[in-house]
Amino acid sequence: MTDDELRLALKESRIATYYRLRGGFPIPLAGAVYWLALAYLGTIWQLGSWAMAAFYGSGLIFPMAVLFSKLFGVEFLKDKAAVGSALLPAFISMLLFWSFIPAAVSAAPEMIVLILAVGMSGHWPVIGWTYGRTALYSAHAVARAVLCGWLWHAFPDDRLVVIPLTVAAIYLATVLGILLDLFVLNRRGGRSVAA
Repeated sequence: MTDDELRLALKESRIATYYRLRGGFPIPLAGAVYWLALAYLGTIWQLGSWAMAAFYGSGLIFPMAVLFSKLFGVEFLKDKAAVGSALLPAFISMLLFWSFIPAAVSAAPEMIVLILAVGMSGHWPVIGWTYGRTALYSAHAVARAVLCGWLWHAFPDDRLVVIPLTVAAIYLATVLGILLDLFVLNRRGGRSVAA
């Protein structure tokens, strides 16, 4: 097999995984619920309580994603994609951001919401690559970094509400983007022209 044939086979496998798992849309749906809950908590709690809820609540994202996946018939846990081994390093890379939290707690607690909003998106470009949809999934991460960074400066008194609401909206927009992309892909008979 030549390098070009290997690249083509890998791309076809990635697109097939995206199609089969419907872009994993229940997972960002769980993320949206998490961030909507944080936005609500931002209206009633101070930073310390909010941060504790954010830390411990983040452990609920995966079980919620599994539940949504079962409800929508997307069995991502049972899937054996050819590029699935890239996911563990992607998640490890994303989890490294947590090392900033203890420093923020002691030196700049108001940074916690921004660190979480941006840090929890670090794996999105790699996940997009595994689906053959790097641009779509990278746009999610870039939008979070740019918008949340701007909002952090623009709305200092409302950070615990506007940043979580924005992240939730980006998640929901991403779910919509995935579903629309899958609709177009389905109309083409499962073939893709985008990477």
